[in-house]
Amino acid sequence: MKNSRRTFLKIAGLAALGWGVRPAGNLFASSGGGHGSASGVHWGMVIDTHKLTDAIIEKCVEICHSIHNVPTIDSKQDIKWVWKAPFHSLFPTQDHKFLKDLSHHETLSLCNHCENPPCVRVCPTKATFQREDGIVMMDFHRCIGCRYCMAACPYGSRSFNYHDPRKFLKETTPEFPTRAMGVVEKCEFCAERLAEGKLPACVEVSEGALLFGDLNDSHSEVRKLLGERYSIRRNPGLGTEPSVYYLI
Repeated sequence: MKNSRRTFLKIAGLAALGWGVRPAGNLFASSGGGHGSASGVHWGMVIDTHKLTDAIIEKCVEICHSIHNVPTIDSKQDIKWVWKAPFHSLFPTQDHKFLKDLSHHETLSLCNHCENPPCVRVCPTKATFQREDGIVMMDFHRCIGCRYCMAACPYGSRSFNYHDPRKFLKETTPEFPTRAMGVVEKCEFCAERLAEGKLPACVEVSEGALLFGDLNDSHSEVRKLLGERYSIRRNPGLGTEPSVYYLI
């Protein structure tokens, strides 16, 4: 585990200097582009559903929403970056009645940072774009609120600010920008933390249930797990190629 952590920090540090990703200063403004390079970094997440508990899910949601100034509105217009969802609702075609350990359990859902993201293709202002390391980002200043990206996303991973989100925040984290009414937002794999050589916040508090790393590195911990354990992705038939894998 220590070696994996050391390797991650080395890769993330190089990434922050410009290897395979955009510079940290351009995290929110860059329109950068294309799929993750075969020779560069392609970030991905592995979720171990056997280790995931309701308590861990709540910790992941709380830390993510806290540091990213995500408001709690408590209505159908609530904003979510990561959230708890029934396993069978995320995997309706892969669930069955004999899957007793998971069928009725809750699991974690978030943006899948697809290799072929339909949200990016339909955005008329390039407010949503894909970095060279595979992360699908949002430029909140370019977003005009057309919600084409929401219609194109087959995973329901985006939220629209029908209200001024600042009115629903008791306190804010000054290191991360707050949004305005009429803007779409979503999980960004904690790109601002990656630029500092840190893991995504949800991974740090997940007690080993969530793992993060370079999918292009055959020696990374995420690749080793995917080679040893059976994993599934959401709606594989759509051809979006999610970068989030679930171990079952």
